[in-house]
Amino acid sequence: MKILVTMKRVTDYERKVKIAPDGSHLITEGMNFVANPFDEIAVEEALRLTKAHGGEVVVFSAGPKDAAQQIRQGLAMGADRGIHLLTDKELDSDAVARLLAKVVDQEKPDLVILGKQATDDDANQAGQLLAGYLGWAQGTFASKHEGLEGPEEKAQKPGLAIEGGKVHVVREVDGGLETIALDMPAVVTTDLRLNHPRFTTLPNIMKAKKKKLDEVTAESLGVDLSPKVKMLRFSEPPARTAGQIVDSVDTLIHKLKNERKVIA
Repeated sequence: MKILVTMKRVTDYERKVKIAPDGSHLITEGMNFVANPFDEIAVEEALRLTKAHGGEVVVFSAGPKDAAQQIRQGLAMGADRGIHLLTDKELDSDAVARLLAKVVDQEKPDLVILGKQATDDDANQAGQLLAGYLGWAQGTFASKHEGLEGPEEKAQKPGLAIEGGKVHVVREVDGGLETIALDMPAVVTTDLRLNHPRFTTLPNIMKAKKKKLDEVTAESLGVDLSPKVKMLRFSEPPARTAGQIVDSVDTLIHKLKNERKVIA
C-alpha cells in the first residue's frame, strides 16, 4: 500500500503575525516557520497504517526552498521519501489540489491523507477539492473515538481501519460520531483527535537527510498556479474594550438590549 501525505510549511501559530502598514500582505521576514500541525497528524496516521499493513509513505509539500525542512521532518518521523514542488508563489487551495491531483496521477497511491486545514489560512478546502478532481471518495475530519484500549495500545494503533479494500473513517458530527466506509483509493483529512504525532529523534533526523527528496516544478506537472482566490486586505481584529460594572440586573438588561443590541 502506498500513502501520499501532505506537510505544509506555515508560520508558527504561537507567534504574532505582523501585517504590512497598508494591509496588503503579511510580513514574513524574520518569522519562524513550522509544519502544519494537522499535517503532522496525517503523517503519523500514514506511518501507523503502513506499520499495520505494510507499504510506503510519501510526503508532499509545495513551497519555497526552505519548505524542504518540513518534508525532512516528515521523513524523520518515518516516511520513506519526499516530493517538493518548488515555488515562491502564494498558493490557494485550488492550486494545491490541482498540483496534488497531478502527483497522484504519477504516484498512484492507495490513499491520500491531508490535514483538515492549515493553521495559516484555515481554508479547509484542499482535501475536498482534490477528491472532486480525482473523482475519489472522501472522508473529512477523521477522528478516533476513544475506546477501552490502554495508553500503549492507543499510541500504536491507527485511527483509520482498512479492511476489504475499504477505509473506515470515524468522524465527529453534530449528533455524535459517524463511521463511513470508503472504497479505496480515497482521500482522508485528519482532525485533532485522530492521534498524537510522535517526536523526532536525533538519529532519525540524521537518517532523514539521506532519504530521497525529489524536486519538481508546476511547469513540469502542467499546472497553472494562477490563484482563483485573491486576498484584498488584511487587518487585525478590533481591540477589546474595557468592561463595565453595573449596579443591577435591570441595568445590565437595558445595556444589552439598547446599547449592545444582543438581546431583543
